[in-house]
Amino acid sequence: MQFSLGPVLYFWPKTQMQQFYRDAADSDVDIVYLGETVCSKRRELKFNDYFALAQMLREAGKQVCLSSMTLYEAPGELRELRKYVDNGEFLIEANDVGAISMLQEQGLPFVAGAAINCYNQHTLRRLVSMGLTRWVMPVEISGQWLNDVLNQDIIADIRDCFSTEVFGFGHLPLAWSGRCFTARSENRSKDQCELCCINYPQGRDVKSQDNTQVFVLNGIQTQSGYCYNLINQLPTMQDTVDIVRLSPQVIGTFDWLAKFKANLNGAAPQQLGASDSNGYWLNLAGMATG
Repeated sequence: MQFSLGPVLYFWPKTQMQQFYRDAADSDVDIVYLGETVCSKRRELKFNDYFALAQMLREAGKQVCLSSMTLYEAPGELRELRKYVDNGEFLIEANDVGAISMLQEQGLPFVAGAAINCYNQHTLRRLVSMGLTRWVMPVEISGQWLNDVLNQDIIADIRDCFSTEVFGFGHLPLAWSGRCFTARSENRSKDQCELCCINYPQGRDVKSQDNTQVFVLNGIQTQSGYCYNLINQLPTMQDTVDIVRLSPQVIGTFDWLAKFKANLNGAAPQQLGASDSNGYWLNLAGMATG
């Protein structure tokens, strides 16, 4: 089993991003995803910056994927996507079906991100025929569901054509909108947001009246309020999961990477905190801890 770092989902300053990826280069992570997936207005790092980081990480022995946006709303965003598709060196994680179409036109392989609605064996087989070589399972699906899909007869003859990745740590990306919730929380319009997301490097907490953290607002993205953590489920994944993804956090990402690696075979289980969850994987309510 390998471990990956997903794209940074929050809006961090350029210097912070560059330091994070220097740390990633020095870590023992296997795969690194790079790119802005949430909002095209976040331009601290541009395509050339990500490409330079990708080359640095590759030289450090990492497999690198460039991640596309999840929601395209303007022609300029499609032109930026074309730069990623035409990069000529690195695999693309497609988080939108428009990106898949563009990649298929050029006969390029791709990773299907968790935002792609792949919920059954028929969709999975179709995506493989279009060039999929790796898929990230939708975050709200259980381990049992994954096992059932991968053991369907329709998948048997293509099982060696793709690998399976699971979002294993971080606040789950649940939904995207044409509206910017972070801007709205500051009484700003989306067009006049003044890039206020950069003031919230871990997003903005949304709590219920009983003070339960229900969601995290991250621009146009809504995330789970609790931190998803499948560290104790690793031993049960051995036959179905090839890659476990950790979503970058402001602090502690590489400490958690070490903990995940130590518990690969169940040798170092962790006590989850009150703000952690693993419910979806266990076919429970998403906020639950089993």
